[in-house]
Amino acid sequence: MIIAAFPPASGEPDENTAFHINVIPEQRTENQDPLYSIAGQHFVFLVTIADEGQECELPVTISAEAPGAEVIIYQEDIFEGEVAEVVVIPAQASIGTTIEVTITGTRDSASDEKVVSFEVAEGEDDRQEYAEELLDKFVSWLATNHPELGITDDTAWNGTMVSPVWLVVSHYLFFSEEWEAHIEWHIMVPPYDWARIDLRHRFDELEPSYAFEISSVNATSEPVPIEAPETVWR
Repeated sequence: MIIAAFPPASGEPDENTAFHINVIPEQRTENQDPLYSIAGQHFVFLVTIADEGQECELPVTISAEAPGAEVIIYQEDIFEGEVAEVVVIPAQASIGTTIEVTITGTRDSASDEKVVSFEVAEGEDDRQEYAEELLDKFVSWLATNHPELGITDDTAWNGTMVSPVWLVVSHYLFFSEEWEAHIEWHIMVPPYDWARIDLRHRFDELEPSYAFEISSVNATSEPVPIEAPETVWR
């Protein structure tokens, strides 16, 4: 069955199709430090919608433009309670510039738009190898101790560096089909060489729901549960 929706005669969006979109991370203000990336990094924005009238039977289609970068969208058609991912990958030519990302949601005659931006710093991904070692440590433990998560040694992950200007604490993001895993570690000598992972279920969560810590990597400490952060790391 095809459901056709027609705009009202006034040209204004019908209350059954009106909505607004939310983007994480939000646009920074003048008093906040800018967001940073490097060329080739996958900068991932999370997008949700909120209906302004009653719940609509039609999804909102998410699109995005980012001059100087490639854009990939995962789960581009969403309803309220679902999460789209807008991935922005800066080109080498964008080093030293600001990438401005325009994210648009469209449903029938209604639309909404948000503009966010980040700086492209000079640098390269020099943290992948160690981040993968840490991920393997957590994954092996999770496979045994939390089988309900469906994470096993056979789970495939794609990774990207984040927060390239941070030096003392390093950050890396990994994505499986179901999970976003944020790995962070403290570049210090034992017993201050901790590592942490937090997990967000993709496409229906905006914040991590699980987190674990190895108190000392070199001491081969076992992971222990910790309180999950309230926001995703970007």
